[in-house]
Amino acid sequence: MPAEKEEVEDNTDENMEGALIARDRVGVQDFVLLDSHTSETAFLNNLRKRYQENLIYTYIGTLLVSVNPYKELDIYTVTQMQLYRGVNFFELPPHLYAIADNAYRVMCSEYNNHFILISGESGAGKTEASKKILQYYAVTCPTTEQLQIVRDRLLLSNPVLEAFGNAKTLRNDNSSRFGKYMDIQFDFKGAPVGGHILSYLIEKSRVVHQNHGERNFHIFYQLLEGGDKDLLCWLGLERNPQKYAYLIQGRCAKVFSINDKNDWKIVRKAFSIIDFTEKDIEHLFGIVASVLHLGNIQFEEDSNGHAIIRDGTQIKWISKLLGVHLSILQESLTHRKIEARSEEVLSPLNVDLAFYARDAVAKAIYGRTFTWLVNKINGSLANKDSTRKTVIGLLDIYGFEVLDTNSFEQFCINYCNEKLQQLLIEMTLKAEQEEYELEGIEWEPIPYFNNKIICDLVEQKHKGIISILDEECLRPGEATDLSFLEKLEEKGKISQTILLPGFTLKLRKLVILLPCSRKLADQKTRKSIDWVDFRLLHYAGEVTYCAVGFLEKNNDLLYRNLKEVLCNSKNGIIRECFLLSELDNRRRPETVATQFKNSLMSLIEILMSKEPSYVRCIKPNENKEPGKFDDYLIRHQVKYLGLMEHLRVRRAGFAYRRKYELFLQRYKSLCPATWPHWHGPAAEGVERLIKHIGYKPEEYKLGRTKIFIRFPKTLFATEDAFEFRKHLLVSRLQAKYKGCLGKREYQKKREAAIKLEACWRGALARKEAKKRTWAVEIIRKFINGFINRKKPLCPENIEFVKLVQYKYFMKLRDHVPKNVLDKSWLQPPSILEETSEMLHKICIRNLVRKYCRGVPAERKVQLQQKVVASAVFRGKKEGYLQSITQPFMDTRLKENDINPKVLQLIQGEKIKYVTPVIKYDRNGFKPRDRLLVLTQSSAYVVEMAKIKQKIDYATLKGISTSNLSDGIVVIHVPEDNKQKGDAILQCEHVFETVTKLCMLANKQNLVKVVQGSLQFRIGSGKEGTMVFTVGQEPQVFKAKNGQLTVVSTQAKS
Repeated sequence: MPAEKEEVEDNTDENMEGALIARDRVGVQDFVLLDSHTSETAFLNNLRKRYQENLIYTYIGTLLVSVNPYKELDIYTVTQMQLYRGVNFFELPPHLYAIADNAYRVMCSEYNNHFILISGESGAGKTEASKKILQYYAVTCPTTEQLQIVRDRLLLSNPVLEAFGNAKTLRNDNSSRFGKYMDIQFDFKGAPVGGHILSYLIEKSRVVHQNHGERNFHIFYQLLEGGDKDLLCWLGLERNPQKYAYLIQGRCAKVFSINDKNDWKIVRKAFSIIDFTEKDIEHLFGIVASVLHLGNIQFEEDSNGHAIIRDGTQIKWISKLLGVHLSILQESLTHRKIEARSEEVLSPLNVDLAFYARDAVAKAIYGRTFTWLVNKINGSLANKDSTRKTVIGLLDIYGFEVLDTNSFEQFCINYCNEKLQQLLIEMTLKAEQEEYELEGIEWEPIPYFNNKIICDLVEQKHKGIISILDEECLRPGEATDLSFLEKLEEKGKISQTILLPGFTLKLRKLVILLPCSRKLADQKTRKSIDWVDFRLLHYAGEVTYCAVGFLEKNNDLLYRNLKEVLCNSKNGIIRECFLLSELDNRRRPETVATQFKNSLMSLIEILMSKEPSYVRCIKPNENKEPGKFDDYLIRHQVKYLGLMEHLRVRRAGFAYRRKYELFLQRYKSLCPATWPHWHGPAAEGVERLIKHIGYKPEEYKLGRTKIFIRFPKTLFATEDAFEFRKHLLVSRLQAKYKGCLGKREYQKKREAAIKLEACWRGALARKEAKKRTWAVEIIRKFINGFINRKKPLCPENIEFVKLVQYKYFMKLRDHVPKNVLDKSWLQPPSILEETSEMLHKICIRNLVRKYCRGVPAERKVQLQQKVVASAVFRGKKEGYLQSITQPFMDTRLKENDINPKVLQLIQGEKIKYVTPVIKYDRNGFKPRDRLLVLTQSSAYVVEMAKIKQKIDYATLKGISTSNLSDGIVVIHVPEDNKQKGDAILQCEHVFETVTKLCMLANKQNLVKVVQGSLQFRIGSGKEGTMVFTVGQEPQVFKAKNGQLTVVSTQAKS
């Protein structure tokens, strides 16, 4: 875990001194505390340690060094913003928010103006840093509903300016191609109420030319990618950027890291917030589309060598979008108006000059439109209140640039950085000197490299490079880039020597070429300088500039007839950018370099009037890879950002300074005289403290309000001693505190226990008394109830009766019969006999119902048959009791056991029961084996494959059987020709057979159990007698008297 993260967990170690404990792992938070402060290697090592721990911020005094992490870090949340809000500068780890908050607090307390200078190489994170500062002020400053509008406009001005002023370069996918200074205005309450933006040197040449791997300004791609179909149709554009010459030179119209469609939505939203009218937006997009159409205009030579436009499609769209006359526009692009005395002559242009005129128009239109855009935003941010405002300025300026080929833009950018470096050193020295004088410490002059000589070389009147360049641009005749180079050689000196002490023990010798061309260079230097190059030795190192294009870019001229066309445009923005008054002014306009120099001078004056804060941004590698630390690249940036020079100036005096109160508060535990409390003045306490520690006189100075420590090692030793002492103190404090806590906890528990015991005893006593009173009343009530228990219900016995009822019912609940056969029932008291009887009946009825509902269908059929058997045979026939426990079968034989012919004969009827029987025939009562088949409507006596007798249930007259244990059944049939007589059958399961037969016939009342004998019909008009007797063995035979005798054995009781 990084040191800063560890520190935040412990408030005592949140400040810079607390972080020194982990300095070997994560470096120091302030480069001023480096022992080897003159060593570039030590500087880089400290930067690397912090970068590898995701600690991207480090101080050099009050200057913040920021290394681009190329990944999202969780250090920009609202929680972090609130953490840094209103906190002293060194109380928390280095952060961009600390710089922003310090500037804001000092501005509010001292009511003065501030600026934050953000500089660095392209891709180092300058633009992101300025956004984070704006977001910090938006979240932490007080606001109202009206101020919220201003806040939103401040935040959303960034996407608009980025769309029109930023582009993809080889080093950065969102590189600012202009310098920006934004003033944020605050009222007396510290709330943001307005703003103002100044822009510097928009890179207009990018509109018409991009290097390989680079893009034009973002707005062109956003319009094509995000604009709706109707808008593109109205502008005459196609969605494919490959169709436009100004967008394909870099060959990277699509970039993975850029989402043009989403960015377009943000820009469109920003336009509505910043108060752009629909007419403004329409004209603005018309201008953007016109630039694209201009790039697609192609010129050809006619027979006279003059430029002509064959295809008029593009120029028609330009004429429509800019609101200019088509023929006049076409003429102005192929002819140049020349004034000869009092006459104006149109001179045809050749193809090269026509392309130059086309590109000049595109650059002029875009450059002036960008200026109009900035002014429009300023109008929406302007505060109408005339009361005095304080401001914090944000300067997001291009850093020092050294490319493979350095042109006019790099010359201006590096000149700007020279001026800002000069300002930084001067203001740092001034702040140091003021602090020394304020503290009453003798000022020690600090030697430093003053780069004023380089600035003079560029800007000096009549002798400076800008003056020479302007002179060459303005002089009559054929001026070229080579003639400008020759002028430099004529007026330049070969070399000038300046002695610069203070870097090492020896004097450093610095040679500045003023300037050095190939002609003036020595033999060794000539090998690295071309004929069209010149070289300057800046504070950051040597830079070779290619003079090709210097005059053209510095002039930035637009032919007069082209300017006339634009002045008469119907496009409102173009008309504001190109005023008719320009045509009346015959003076030559200022050159680009002079304009830039003057605006830079004005910027320096603005900055000199404000209190400064500095942010130096560093790009860790060229590939935008997280975690990669390129030593060579970073060493180069450290050099041309002047960080070592700034560190040397800060360390020339004292490395560390703190107010007496803060120093004493932190380190008082190291001296017995100051620990735990010092009651005298803080200055005297610090003096006693450092004497006890053993500071040497050359290691420190005591000011009026601060102690100044010269060497970092002195502070490190103090901090290490404090860390050791802190562990001892913490152990002692912990022991004491734990003992105190334990004693306090014991006393608290003891008091609580005593109070609880007293309360609990009182509660128990009250409860017991209440219980006794209640018991007396209840006992008295129930005694009266018992005495009057036999009387009708009355107030004297109602409670007793209820109790008796309750007791009986509760007891009865546990003694209820569990089944139908359980005849037990709890004896009720006399007053509940009637109720008990009713309950008993209900219970039995419920058990029966429950039993019946639980009987399955098959079992129910069995029981129904048993009930019929009981009604027929109970108490009438021997063997019935033994048959009760034997379940009746559905059938004794299956259909498979019946001859198929028989089944075929009775196929219309469903067979219900089949059993084997013995039939006694009419002639001699001989036994014959037969089957008795019972169907739904008839009974059949079957012999093998024949039906011997069919008996319809409807004609059945009766069924007879004896009261003995024989199996004889006589089925009585009516007297008709169809029937041969009654059927005499003997079967093994007589109870089952008779029951099923009478149930199927539904004639239970026709079953008779006879004793002794019965009469049966043998045939037509003949009757017989059957006698039933008891014998040793069962037998059936015809007696001598002709009667059928049935002998059965005595059944066992």
